[in-house]
Amino acid sequence: MALQISPAFWKFIPQLRYEPTPRRIRAQLGDNTIVDSHNAFLVYEPRRVTPIYAVPAKDIAADLRVPAAAPAEDPMAGIPPGAPMDPRYPFAAHTTPGQPLDVHAGTHELPAAAFRPEDPDLSGHVLLDFGAFDRWLEEDQVIEGHPRDPFHRVDARESSRAVRVHLGGQLLAETREPLFVYETMLPVRTYYPRDDVDWDALGASLTQSVCPYKGTASYWSVRGRPEGTDLAWSYEKVLPDSEQLKDRVSFFDERTEVYVDDTKQEIDSCFRF
Repeated sequence: MALQISPAFWKFIPQLRYEPTPRRIRAQLGDNTIVDSHNAFLVYEPRRVTPIYAVPAKDIAADLRVPAAAPAEDPMAGIPPGAPMDPRYPFAAHTTPGQPLDVHAGTHELPAAAFRPEDPDLSGHVLLDFGAFDRWLEEDQVIEGHPRDPFHRVDARESSRAVRVHLGGQLLAETREPLFVYETMLPVRTYYPRDDVDWDALGASLTQSVCPYKGTASYWSVRGRPEGTDLAWSYEKVLPDSEQLKDRVSFFDERTEVYVDDTKQEIDSCFRF
């Protein structure tokens, strides 16, 4: 019987997974290189949908120490049981047995920025908190947001299909020049030319995000809606691989109503976490 790949992917999410990477991985604090490894792993803790860098302890130019005291709050508090965990969830929210470690590098002290998993296949490797360091590099290229997943693709395709997006009957954007972005395990996103967006309906948000595949995004909400309800975004700073996204705006399909050639689009429930 044939196997559809995408549902199978979600079946692996509850498991501890890893993949060796052939790339040189470095992490820096200020001008000092603290991590320099040719033997790194990309580790996906159970429920994590994006990887974490793990390197041999010998490749870390710092002392790794067991914390003197347990954290004041449970790092898993407030995380829905069983839900997939994206990069918004803190590094300290570990879902596999192991030992949190503080990183001491000269004058730098990074509490609980490392984690030694118990799993024998990861023996000798230490997971590191991406956000605790100033800069990460794969070879000589800076990586932003979180480690790139080798099984993740982002493909942008120009189209002439008619696309429009509504919220409660209010038309927010309409175009015959959409850019469809197909990203692994995410819903198809439509990026609209700026001239095809109703800017009178949108108000700037304070939210920003960083995607290691696309760049740095700014967000907008719809005027008259509750604050904090971000519905649209644009990559103001695009990475070289995503130049097609420049000067384009996208909307959360799962929070709006989207029509492609007059057919309303349905979003799979797995994308609503």
